[in-house]
Amino acid sequence: MNTTENKIYYITTPIYYVNDVPHIGHAYTTVAADVMARYQRLRGREVFFLTGTDEHGQKIEKTAAARGLSAQELVDEVVERFRHLWEVLNISNDDFIRTSEERHHKAVSAFFRRVKEAGKIYLGHYEDWYCVPCETFWTEGQLENGNCPECGRPAEKVKEESYFFAMSTFQQQLLDYIEEHPGFIQPKSKRNEILGFLREELRDLSISRCSFKWGIPVPDDPKHVIYVWFDALINYLTAAGYPDDMERFERLWPADVHLIGKDILRFHAVYWPTFLFAAGLPLPKKVFAHGWWTVEGEKMSKSVGNVVDPEAVVEEYGVDAFRYFLLREVPFGLDGDFSQDAIRGRINSELANDLGNLLSRTVSMVKKYRQREIPVAAPDGEYYREFAQLNAEVCDQVAVAMDELSFNKMLAAAWRLVERCNRFIDERAPWALAKDESKAAELDEVLYCVLESLRLLSLYLYPVMPEKAEQMATQLGQPAPLAQRGSEVFAWGGLHGGQVAKGKPLFPRLD
Repeated sequence: MNTTENKIYYITTPIYYVNDVPHIGHAYTTVAADVMARYQRLRGREVFFLTGTDEHGQKIEKTAAARGLSAQELVDEVVERFRHLWEVLNISNDDFIRTSEERHHKAVSAFFRRVKEAGKIYLGHYEDWYCVPCETFWTEGQLENGNCPECGRPAEKVKEESYFFAMSTFQQQLLDYIEEHPGFIQPKSKRNEILGFLREELRDLSISRCSFKWGIPVPDDPKHVIYVWFDALINYLTAAGYPDDMERFERLWPADVHLIGKDILRFHAVYWPTFLFAAGLPLPKKVFAHGWWTVEGEKMSKSVGNVVDPEAVVEEYGVDAFRYFLLREVPFGLDGDFSQDAIRGRINSELANDLGNLLSRTVSMVKKYRQREIPVAAPDGEYYREFAQLNAEVCDQVAVAMDELSFNKMLAAAWRLVERCNRFIDERAPWALAKDESKAAELDEVLYCVLESLRLLSLYLYPVMPEKAEQMATQLGQPAPLAQRGSEVFAWGGLHGGQVAKGKPLFPRLD
């Protein structure tokens, strides 16, 4: 099913746990997914971009009870924080799934039955240590002085009847699959981490609980609630149409990319593939785990009070500047550090000085020397050929970088055009050419090369900075980037006439 020509590009974020306040980590994953979705649409592909919220579990039930609310009332209230932030960050998701929705309950029940009928779910007894805040189970040997090794809080001894998923039976199959599909887990360091984990003993997984009620009941045994990960991960199938609309499901599944934070890698690269093996369904094409953000060199912490609020950053610096900073500052996959100096430095040097100033002075020169009319340049000109070759290289580099989810490399490739144009203007001095009538054709060619580079830059930068890219297109007298979709629009020489329109500075300098 994954080789059909009409396969839709399907990209997901994790579903975010609603007992949390949205922070820079949530924003990072979702902006990155949005950039990929916008890029693929720009290339002319049909895209399905999914995000949403994980709303079940004991933690939610306890929090709701403490506030005198039902669990449903609590999640209905808190989910709006995420919806609102995605609007603020200009996220273009096609669906927003909630695990409390009826469509998801139906999908999880159908999936559970399918795996059980395959002989991979059995009833037994669970006894181990459980951390309620992390919703994670630990063996006694994994505890640190009786505490959860992740958050440091006390773990509780749990013993209860439980349904188990026979995960251990898929250990060798998953190892073989990862070895045979080197691109399945990215980056390479995370692939190696999972391979190392799989070379240890893989245990069967407890997938139900009787100690709380806020969740999806086990089919035919409602005293059990399906445990969080067996419920949550299936959201990717639910949104694709499983089990009711299998025609749509065939067009969407498998997902092209699951974008996740590195803290949930094991669930996506071990649990999820084995669930899919058991159900006889294809695995996603790629699981990409990115790094974490620190703040001014320190780990983010509510108690320290240094958690970055994305909405506050957007209010201060603008949404596109924030999106640009997130993806330019650090290679996607590695950890990054957020600081006021770093974001201000990027805005002033790269966005205001390099890009904004280039657009402003180019439009001003066309207005002054050509009465706003975009000049025509002969395709056999020396400058024309040079820039055509440069763009061909940049276009290839952008495509490769985006395929690898290497956003900082993509932006570095686009900046080759910015830097060359700024140097080119200084070298050719259009203000001097304008004084000599015999240099009119050369002036036209110089202006055309810079204008066409800016048109292409508006396309390359659109996925990262959609609002600013549209402002660029408007000042260049061109259609909005998405109106130019299709791979052919990235070819050099697409600028044909029109008038420039001087606008406000793209990125005003910060004092």
